[in-house]
Amino acid sequence: MTDAKILVVEDENIVALEIKKRLQKLGYIVPGVASTGEDAISKVEGILPDLVLMDIMLKGEIDGIHAAGEIRKRFNIPVIYLTAYSDEETLQRAKFTEPYGYILKPFEEDDLRTTIEIALYRHQASGGKEKK
Repeated sequence: MTDAKILVVEDENIVALEIKKRLQKLGYIVPGVASTGEDAISKVEGILPDLVLMDIMLKGEIDGIHAAGEIRKRFNIPVIYLTAYSDEETLQRAKFTEPYGYILKPFEEDDLRTTIEIALYRHQASGGKEKK
């Protein structure tokens, strides 16, 4: 499903552009980049992407975990965390948002592609109706 629309949520501009470039190289469409949790929710509403790649630590009032929970609840769009954080507390909070994947930075392109493809397939196979 390489023509999938993926929203990138990353507050470091250079990192966001690198992720966008890699996704486009893999054949995905990147209709937008958000740098805050609030911006992510707003852009999801406007774009309705097939998937969201979410950093956990973001600028703004709400972090990536809070934003992912809202996106799942309101739009039922799959979220994959792409983060440098793997401590126990962060992992426990992230699990409650039922992400479709958790990739640690720095990441390999193959890991990114594989995780995205499995997430898109899982979401599609469930008819987009996995429990909210």
